[in-house]
Amino acid sequence: MDSLTQIVLGAAVGEAVLGKKIGNQAIVWGAVAGTIPDLDVLTKFFVDDVTANEWHRGFSHSILFCVMAAPVFGWLLHKVYKKNNASWKDWTLLMFWGLFTHPLLDSFTTWGTQLFWPLPYKLSFKNIFVVDPLYTLPFLGLVIATMFYKRNNPKRQKLNRLGLMISSCYLLITLALKWYTFTVFKQSLASQQISYTEIQTRPAPLTSFLWTANVACDDTYLIGYYSIFDNTKQVEFTSIPKNHSALTAIKDESIVQRLIQLTRGWYAIRKDHNKWIFNDLRFGQMGFSSTSDFVFSYILYYDENGKLIAKEKERTERDASKLLPALLSRIAGD
Repeated sequence: MDSLTQIVLGAAVGEAVLGKKIGNQAIVWGAVAGTIPDLDVLTKFFVDDVTANEWHRGFSHSILFCVMAAPVFGWLLHKVYKKNNASWKDWTLLMFWGLFTHPLLDSFTTWGTQLFWPLPYKLSFKNIFVVDPLYTLPFLGLVIATMFYKRNNPKRQKLNRLGLMISSCYLLITLALKWYTFTVFKQSLASQQISYTEIQTRPAPLTSFLWTANVACDDTYLIGYYSIFDNTKQVEFTSIPKNHSALTAIKDESIVQRLIQLTRGWYAIRKDHNKWIFNDLRFGQMGFSSTSDFVFSYILYYDENGKLIAKEKERTERDASKLLPALLSRIAGD
């Protein structure tokens, strides 16, 4: 999830673990713990784009990291705050739950997380977008309200528990919506007599009311959208050619094999003169037409030394500003 959401969740968890003993310090350090795993994004300044994306949500998002790091951070905080009522064990528990709930929440997103690192399996339920205001904003308001009460005030614990319960219930609702929309996509494919090998669904940006399906066929991918406000359950699919054969000349290159593995095989290729555009289908497009750019794309080209380079295509604010009006219109239904 986005940084603000992880801060809010970490703050609420910190309050739940240690708020009665140390008050707002628990909220502050819970928020810090909730942001620590995402410091792995700093690797992009030291490694290439593909490696940075491979490492993101890896070790720092694992149970192993949480178990190893929590006692260290707990010891440091115990040394800094010697005069308060919290023991080393108390601080360790706060840091562990602040750290652990971060990757746990990330596992519900499309990107997923390597919770069981070093095992290569990535846990991804794909039922909530990385930024979802309906999850974050009510939670944020309740955490802020919590901070205005003294640590022994019963209202403080009630507000914090309410925030945790509402956000958790919303997650369960998105799982139910995923199941419902998945059946809509499958029934629509069946009614149109479309044969396919695999289907993946995920929520559209910023919402759980609009869902996207990626459908793998023999030579193409089909992409469809369904809003729970649509007047019909007949989904219209657009076709994206796989064009995997365009990679024949470079498919044995290590960087290409790593990209294929990173995308779990959900990729489409477009050849542009002496460059290849490697589109990652898992995160959708910056629009609702077959010609819209994909959120994650890599430009593959040979540099002056004959080395194949993969450069992530930059996204601009203009791309997002164009998408928002179309997104709101599509959420509203047909």
